[in-house]
Amino acid sequence: MAKPFKRINFFKGFLTTEQDWNDAERYHVEKRKLHNRMFHAPGVIPGHGDELRVTSRGRGDLSVEIGSGYAIDAQGHDIVLPEKQIKTLNPADFKLPQTIYVVVRYVEQLTDFIAYKENLDYQGHRRVEEGCKIEFSIVEPDIAHEVELGRIYLEKGAKRVTDARDPHAPGPNEIDLRFVRSAGVAGQRLSPQLLWRLREIVAQEKRVLAYLGRVKKIIAAQDALHAVITLEMLLRTAFVDHSNIWDLLHIIAELEWDIVYEVEGRVPDLSAMDQFRGFKRNVEILRGQVLDRRRTDDALDNVLRYQSMASDAIESMLDSIRPELEDLRVLEGAPTAEDGGTELAGIAMEDIKVRSEAFTDKLVIDGKTWVLVDTIDVLDADSEAAHDFVIRDAEDTYRTRQKLRYPDGTVIEDRGIAHEGGHCEFKVRNLTPHHAVLMIRRMDYVHGDYQAEIHVNGQRLDRILNCDGEDRKYRWRNWPFVIPAQHISTQVITVKQVMLTADRDINMFRYWFYQLQ
Repeated sequence: MAKPFKRINFFKGFLTTEQDWNDAERYHVEKRKLHNRMFHAPGVIPGHGDELRVTSRGRGDLSVEIGSGYAIDAQGHDIVLPEKQIKTLNPADFKLPQTIYVVVRYVEQLTDFIAYKENLDYQGHRRVEEGCKIEFSIVEPDIAHEVELGRIYLEKGAKRVTDARDPHAPGPNEIDLRFVRSAGVAGQRLSPQLLWRLREIVAQEKRVLAYLGRVKKIIAAQDALHAVITLEMLLRTAFVDHSNIWDLLHIIAELEWDIVYEVEGRVPDLSAMDQFRGFKRNVEILRGQVLDRRRTDDALDNVLRYQSMASDAIESMLDSIRPELEDLRVLEGAPTAEDGGTELAGIAMEDIKVRSEAFTDKLVIDGKTWVLVDTIDVLDADSEAAHDFVIRDAEDTYRTRQKLRYPDGTVIEDRGIAHEGGHCEFKVRNLTPHHAVLMIRRMDYVHGDYQAEIHVNGQRLDRILNCDGEDRKYRWRNWPFVIPAQHISTQVITVKQVMLTADRDINMFRYWFYQLQ
């Protein structure tokens, strides 16, 4: 049974002992820990020092740097690292491949020992130093005793640890910061695994609800989409915990039940599908689960399981009814391409960037007709050889195969190459002289915000290729660039693409070349 707090009370003639003074200190320490437990969720405090951020050292070895910062564990201990610390992984200490966790623990030790030689009964430590210890662990962190600062899936034979190229999808031997908790006024009291599942469910819900709302015109789906987006914003700001997640999920479940009513009343072709009945069944169970008074982690895990099954059912239904590689704009009523391969009329140049459909023989962009004259399939040996495709003077190059989404949710798998520094060079064939060329490059948009020069037949163009922005979720883009007609003097031109932005790579998966008709 918990003991009540007792605060020391001084009075005239009170003869104090070391026990009294230690009790007085313990009172304040325990009160602060209680406050931290109740009002501040465990995790790293944003904005203090370097936020205990784990980074690679850029030295090509297995060491990492932990920045200064402040964290709170689930017992309420203040964990302060005043200066950065270097830790080096020793592969011999682990059975690889294995996930290795970087954790920080609260520790304290007695310091400033003193002894009076006149009377050795009077001796002891005058201070208690509060500190922390950073360790590598193979056991998933227990927030009650430690705070996760990052994790690394280390492979056999790994020679170096690096920062993640894509922080949302770190690869082997890269530092994964996705599960680092943030402490705060509300903070993230939910486990990292539950938070990750919530984010995955939110992403899936946004896809299916956007389709139902925008394409099938289900009004209740639009309402549910707004609620899911609100949940996503709260997750991003660390304002979701056990005190409110049940109410938030209850709101979404009720809105999903409204979708059931509306579809059954207005869209009989959907309501008759087996997948929709599966959606309805899981939502019905979900509505009862979110009202359960036993609000434990296990109960929440069960709720998320039914929400995930409901989302899977509706997404499966949509996959069976929406045309492959069809974007939302077309499905909402825009004219579609004819069987002859002519693109729909009236699209804008900006629409090219997010287009997930196959590129047709003709495109009508801003009222002008462009005809496909050439393509380069990057990493296809025959295609590269036919176009003298080469990368020169690069600081680094790497090949990759990616399975990514366009903004409309369409998944495409493609392979490509990226280079940092240097330039890429290739030939474009089948051209009509004195007609402008539209060059479209499929790219991974996870890291944009760079510039490149374009040279044609040795002459640098006045226009710079600007790749503004980035998208870490819907990563496919088709980046257009128009080469003016005055630079097209022959049927074959040599294009050189020179990276200008330092420390950034430029990637390419496929090229399409169109000429103005």
